[in-house]
Amino acid sequence: MSPVGAKLVASRSGKKGMGGGKRRRPSRSSAPATSARDDARRSARPGTSSRSGPERPPHPDQLEGRNLVLSALQASGRVRVIWVDQGARRNAKIDAIRKLAQERGCSWVEVPRAVLDDVSRADVHNGMIGFAEPLPSRTLKGVLDGLEKRGEEPFVLVLDQVQYEQNLGAILRTAACAGVHAVVIPPRRGASLTPTVQRVAMGGAEQVPVVRESPLSALASLRRRGIKVVGAEAGSDQAHDREDLSGPLALVLGGEDRGLGPRVRERCDAVVSIPMIGDEVVGSLNVSVATGVLLFERVRQLRLD
Repeated sequence: MSPVGAKLVASRSGKKGMGGGKRRRPSRSSAPATSARDDARRSARPGTSSRSGPERPPHPDQLEGRNLVLSALQASGRVRVIWVDQGARRNAKIDAIRKLAQERGCSWVEVPRAVLDDVSRADVHNGMIGFAEPLPSRTLKGVLDGLEKRGEEPFVLVLDQVQYEQNLGAILRTAACAGVHAVVIPPRRGASLTPTVQRVAMGGAEQVPVVRESPLSALASLRRRGIKVVGAEAGSDQAHDREDLSGPLALVLGGEDRGLGPRVRERCDAVVSIPMIGDEVVGSLNVSVATGVLLFERVRQLRLD
């Protein structure tokens, strides 16, 4: 283990902890483009018409990109309408999506690519947008009760105010690959399941239940059930790979700019950090990267068992 002090997490910040950095102000030269994009998105609300295209379907969830649409079709029946670039070349993936859409009873509508550009909220639709019903609302109690009935050891990730959509999306994708049973995010603060989050997650939001609940409330529920709670924060003397992460577990990570809140930290059974080497300039890891390191440290320990 390197003697260099352990520092953890962060995104866009020079601060130690779960996040960091000075927030960049948008340049003045970018204002007109941003304004035009916002106007297009406002015109793409459910029930409104896009440029030279059909009326946007009323289904509130918007899934952008072929992989995300395919994942949603495979996971559930919530996709109702699919718009596809009428100029897109047919290939195996598009054919597979269309076949599955027909089996699910989804409408398939070919539109000009400019219409998809107007409606897009994530900015990268890859020639396909699905309109769907929202993901089902889940509770932590419901998830834990289900795991208990199946005899599975809970593995829960609690996020204390992760702000950036790309970070939340990347975390959901990694959580799905690491066997996480639920991701808890605050009901009113931090990033939510926007089209950008779902696109970056690449189906992770379909696989891992996202629970909107106060971190403090969630931690109280987890502790009552005897589930070990491990927080992650810079400065801890305990390296993440020296902590036992097997068994029933909840990992807690803070937001990009603030790390763990004091009240959240108090409710952790242990607090760990990720040792770093050569941190003089960068200073910390992106919160989604740090989450991946911690999640797969548990996977490593379970494989050793």
